[in-house]
Amino acid sequence: MSGTAVAVDRHAYLTEAPLQPGDRVHFITPSGLGTAESLERAVGYYRDWGLEVTIGEHVLEPHPRAKYLAGPDAGRRDDLVDAWLDPDTAAVVCVRGGYGAMRLLDGIDWELLRGAALRRDGRPKLLTGSSDITALHEAFRVHLDVPTLFCPMPGNDVFRDSAAIRDDVHRWLFEPWGGRGIVGPAAEVLVPGRAAGRFTGGNLALLAGGLGASESAVAPEGILFLEDIDEELYRLDGFLLALLRAGRIAAASGIVLGSWHNCAVADGVAQLDGVKALMTEYLAGLGKPVLWEQGFGHDPNALSVPLNVDGVLEAGDAGIRLAVVEGA
Repeated sequence: MSGTAVAVDRHAYLTEAPLQPGDRVHFITPSGLGTAESLERAVGYYRDWGLEVTIGEHVLEPHPRAKYLAGPDAGRRDDLVDAWLDPDTAAVVCVRGGYGAMRLLDGIDWELLRGAALRRDGRPKLLTGSSDITALHEAFRVHLDVPTLFCPMPGNDVFRDSAAIRDDVHRWLFEPWGGRGIVGPAAEVLVPGRAAGRFTGGNLALLAGGLGASESAVAPEGILFLEDIDEELYRLDGFLLALLRAGRIAAASGIVLGSWHNCAVADGVAQLDGVKALMTEYLAGLGKPVLWEQGFGHDPNALSVPLNVDGVLEAGDAGIRLAVVEGA
């Protein structure tokens, strides 16, 4: 099957909110399997926000072999494709992460999905999710060129436990994006400077795991966001080295480092000073601004970050500015 290519304005959300009450959103699980309880809770949040929620057919289907997957690849892929092709879809919401989204990519007819990239009102549909969903953010950027939102997922415990997360996700969904700052309370300047360009990136392990695939054939310019969770220091080292050798870091105009939750653990405690030293070793001498602990990723109060939109990073003695700005 094939679709007709459409012209997508990836800056459409800068002046008009992605969603409004009454819009239809599809809930899918392209990665790991959740529970009926967490799904019910997730649906409740979005329905309380006035949205019509449609649940993918396979969201609670177990995999016959792998307990870490939310059902066979074909079913998870069908839910993703069917959700995107629905002409009344406003957003496709990934309920949780885990592992498995990258397994879906090679079986997707991207031309077909590109032909269905617009809502009935002509604005682009939205994909939301984080962590393992990095694989989809990268694929949607390359194949569909739509804006996406890297945000905490409603089926996860942090969404339940953090009112700050719920409020932040709500604002990104129901308010325009233009000019909004995206800097958390722990952020600090690792390397000062100014950068502008397209926001890309996500989970470091997923970005490294996708190297060599079609989505990584051209390293995108702009501001690169990186974060991770539960990784040993040597593995973070290897992931950074892989991105460096592949040209992904060289192509970036600036780098924003998010949270490193439960990384580099020694004696039961995360050694973030070691992570910071590693990042400094790789990134400090590149002549581009670097922001440390900006706040997105797996932080208990993680900030949402829009991807495949343009923005600016200004980091120096006068403070930090990180914002979505068209044509930055």
